[in-house]
Amino acid sequence: MSNNSDFIVVGAGIVGLATAYKLQLKFPEKSILILEKEPEIGLHQTGRNSGVMHSGIYYKPGSYKAKNCKIGSAQLIKFAIENNIKHDVCGKVIVAVSERELPVLSAIYNRGIQNETPGICYLNSEEIKEKEPFIEGIKGIFVPTAGIIDYVAVCKTFVDLVTTINPTSILIKSCEVVEVIADSDSTTLKTNQGNFIANKVIFCTGLQSDRIAAKDDLKLDLHIVGFRGDYFELKPEAAHKINNLVYPVPDPKFPFLGVHFTRMIQGGIECGPNAVFTFKREGYNRTSFDLKDTFEALTFKGTWKLFGKHWRKGIGEYKRAFSKRLFVKELQKMMPTITVNDVQPARAGVRAQAIDFDGNMIDDFKIMKHNGNIHVLNAPSPAATSCLAIADEIVNVVLS
Repeated sequence: MSNNSDFIVVGAGIVGLATAYKLQLKFPEKSILILEKEPEIGLHQTGRNSGVMHSGIYYKPGSYKAKNCKIGSAQLIKFAIENNIKHDVCGKVIVAVSERELPVLSAIYNRGIQNETPGICYLNSEEIKEKEPFIEGIKGIFVPTAGIIDYVAVCKTFVDLVTTINPTSILIKSCEVVEVIADSDSTTLKTNQGNFIANKVIFCTGLQSDRIAAKDDLKLDLHIVGFRGDYFELKPEAAHKINNLVYPVPDPKFPFLGVHFTRMIQGGIECGPNAVFTFKREGYNRTSFDLKDTFEALTFKGTWKLFGKHWRKGIGEYKRAFSKRLFVKELQKMMPTITVNDVQPARAGVRAQAIDFDGNMIDDFKIMKHNGNIHVLNAPSPAATSCLAIADEIVNVVLS
């Protein structure tokens, strides 16, 4: 099989599909080929996150994350309304449980003000209880623009719209890129389903983004390391203990937001995720292991520098990963009445985190142009919320 297209998007997660949609809107007459190595779309980060639409309150003012999250959230909500996608802008509470957390809570609030996050306000302990009767905190922030959504349904809608705008645009599943050959005016992708040629290729490959970049001879100063997040869920008889979204005050040294309670758009309440180094990039069990993934991660010096800086935190996360009791103990900081009998194991996800040679987690989105192609190299949370805004950025790079 061989095929020529105007654009190829590699990776049918939410960022890749949002990009295909925005490209098709911009160039309705041009053909777009979307290649996905899995048999279905959204099987990795897109379909295994908390399903939260973030408000942008946490992120460094002026960063891509802050800017794209706010713009992207507004676009996503409008898109969901126009296309009848299940969502709920229910708001969330960020809860401080001790005096030592108050400076960080204050810093988050100030970022929210700088980022012009709409409607944020402080809550005292009584006001927290009015919103979430089972949550104990000394002070909180209410974030009214946070919400929940079905991200896989968003992805399916993107595909439908792309192929409706231009019927020559197609999605090919179970199609894995083996080799990238860039010439002066086009790029050939060799895959397990034949060769595909396009004027421009956009790679949105998440957990595999550094490997795909290497196939395109792009020299990187980063490496993708996977962090698995395990979720529990409240049993049906305990689901009444949470109304919407409840988050702890996060550790400012980490890009993870801590173990939180999330009402899911399809029903039920999830608790999690933790964040542990995973020995398999696409491994969703506590014992998942892949020799290549592990070897690459552990021979990258940045990984060891990261471990050296944060080994105490890492050990704590690992202990919780294998102990339901310790996981619940973390939840009890915000909800003292929760017990091990209230929760049961749920799913897991793996976050693709870019790490530099010095062991620093690269916090912001990273998009690079090389050989005329575009590589999305770091798109961690809130990339799903921001997908339409990130897609706008990518379209601008295509036009540049």
